[in-house]
Amino acid sequence: MSPHASGQRALPENPPDPLPIDVVDNHVHLDITREGDEPFDVADAIKAARAVGVTRLVQVGCDLDGIRFTMDAIEAHDELVGGIALHPNEVPRLAAAGQLEEAYAEVERCAAHERIRVIGETGLDYFRTGAEGVPVQQDGFRWHIDLAKRLGKALQIHDRDAHGDVLRILDEEGAPEHTVLHCFSGDLAMARECVERGYLLSFAGTVTFKNARDLRDALTAVPLDQLLVETDAPYLAPAPHRGATNASFLVPVTVRAMAAVLNLDVPTLCRAVSENSERVYGPWGAERVGQSA
Repeated sequence: MSPHASGQRALPENPPDPLPIDVVDNHVHLDITREGDEPFDVADAIKAARAVGVTRLVQVGCDLDGIRFTMDAIEAHDELVGGIALHPNEVPRLAAAGQLEEAYAEVERCAAHERIRVIGETGLDYFRTGAEGVPVQQDGFRWHIDLAKRLGKALQIHDRDAHGDVLRILDEEGAPEHTVLHCFSGDLAMARECVERGYLLSFAGTVTFKNARDLRDALTAVPLDQLLVETDAPYLAPAPHRGATNASFLVPVTVRAMAAVLNLDVPTLCRAVSENSERVYGPWGAERVGQSA
C-alpha cells in the first residue's frame, strides 16, 4: 500500500487497448477508496479489467477490515485470489493498542483458506514508522515470514526505505519458496541481489514515471521468469494518468512500458507474467474465462 497520490482523483475515462494475452494484476486493493473518490463496485472493476485482458487479480487486505473484505471477495468472485497480512505500519499501531496478538490470530485463521494464496503485504516501512516502532515492525515481518512458510503460501513484501533490513531479515529467517517484492522500488544493485536470491520482482505504474530511470534500469536486470506486474490500485496510476485513481484496467499501460524497456514484444512479456503468476499463486479456478490463446 502506498501513500495517497495528489492531483487528479477520478478514474481515467478511456481504457487502454486490450493485451494480446491475458495477465494478472499481482497486487490490488479493491477495498480501499482514495479520499475524494466515489466508491466503485468490485464487479465493475473486475469487468473493466477483464475487458482489456487482465482476467485475474490478487486482492490484498492489509488491516483487519481489509482482511475481512478480502475473505468475502474471494468467495464472491472467481477472478480473485487473496493476500492477507498486517501492513508494516499497522503492526506498531496494534501493538501500542494491546491488540497485536489477537490480530495475528485472525490473520492465521483466515490464511488457512484455500483461496488465500499470499501472506502479504508484510515487510518494513521506515518512511511512516519512527524509530520507536522499528523493533515491533521487524518482529511482525518475521512472524509473517514464518506463517507463509508454515502454510506453504507465497510472501509479498512491502519495502519502503528499508532495503538492507528487508534482505537481512529474509536471509536470517529463510525466505519462503515464492517471495515477491511488491511494487519494487529498489535500484539496479538491489534488483540484482533479489534476483540472485530467487525472489520475484513486481513492477507497478511507478516504472512509467519520467523520474524513474533507476527503476527502469533495475527492470533490465530481472529475468523473465522472475517478473510480475501490478497496480497497487487505487494508487500509483501509470503515466500518462499519474495522479489519477488507479485500477486494474490500467495494467496494459504498465505492461507495454515494461516491454519497451526490455526490448520485448508485448505477447512474450504477457505470457511470462501469466505463467509466473500461476506458478507462484496457483490456478484461479475452473470458472476463469477470457483466457487468450
